[in-house]
Amino acid sequence: MTDDTTAPGRKRARDFGISFDGTPGPLNAITDVAGLHVGFSTIREETPRPGRKLPVRTGVTAILPHAAADEPVPVFAGIHRFNGNGEMTGSHWIEDGGYFVGPVLITNTHSVGIAHHGAVRWMIDRYAATYEGDEHLWIMPVVAETYDGLLNDINGQHVTVDHVFAALNGAASGPVAEGNVGGGTGMIAYGFKGGTGTASRRIAIDGEPFTVAALVQANHGQRDWLTIGGAPVGKLMQQDDPGLSERGSIIVVIATDLPLAPHQLQKLARRGAIGIGRNGTIGGNNSGDIFLAFSTANPHPMRHKAGPMLTLKMVNDEILDPVYEAVVQSVEEAVVNAMIAAETTGGTPHDRYRIEAIDGDRVARLLAQRKAG
Repeated sequence: MTDDTTAPGRKRARDFGISFDGTPGPLNAITDVAGLHVGFSTIREETPRPGRKLPVRTGVTAILPHAAADEPVPVFAGIHRFNGNGEMTGSHWIEDGGYFVGPVLITNTHSVGIAHHGAVRWMIDRYAATYEGDEHLWIMPVVAETYDGLLNDINGQHVTVDHVFAALNGAASGPVAEGNVGGGTGMIAYGFKGGTGTASRRIAIDGEPFTVAALVQANHGQRDWLTIGGAPVGKLMQQDDPGLSERGSIIVVIATDLPLAPHQLQKLARRGAIGIGRNGTIGGNNSGDIFLAFSTANPHPMRHKAGPMLTLKMVNDEILDPVYEAVVQSVEEAVVNAMIAAETTGGTPHDRYRIEAIDGDRVARLLAQRKAG
């Protein structure tokens, strides 16, 4: 079964009166960055497949910058590894070349290979008409992962090329599904059900409006670390079984329409670590905390088609502090949105665990009590 939207009736953090700093964009989502599309392919099967013992709860999340372009458009980018127990393909070239080409995919740990293969196939098919004769199409998509093996039959490797194509072909602008969707379907955060979350911030530079936004696949942290709005929520909402320790990871994708150079985007990626830290994680040893930041500004053709000189517009480093602040705020809220929108998962006779969704009303009450007293 596939379901590519947030479950009906599920709310976001602000719907419960949970407040955050900063001014969100119209959608409070990564799709507030113009030209950026997001798509999902979600696999949810509560009964194990023949010969398997565990349910299937996984999928693929696709992020497409310059989604409507007829040709591949390189985007300047930067990465940061806060704790390296994870994978993000293409990262070496982003560090050296300062850009990537194509979609960004997020899935589970054991599906990176098929997701990469599917993304390459999709790009070859999509852009075939723009390349003729002996001209080569060089492709190195970005694929990242977090581990969903506590709630998903990860060793069954159920993600297929068709799922990758579905996420890419279904990518669109507009509101973004959150919680148990796409690559986030089987994820756990701070001992609660985690998954996909997003948020955005509007800022002005020299009187011109810009957007900074984040999308996360949250699968990190342990219960007693969780902090929301400065309150030790995890300690106040302890697990019945405190033994479920840090075993996961988080992928953070930061997007902006600000004209930024690669070194500046690397600095944005580093600030993403402060964003997840606002919610309490210390970056556990078993966690892969990996950050990608990119800008849709400064579009250039593929480098082999470009001339010998490229013109680059960039913000002055001296005024980046409000941008850093917007990164931290959007990442912090995206993690909470991932948890608030998620649904309780597991607990069937086929499961190892039942992971409860966080109670948004209870979180709001705890924050109100803390503020009052």
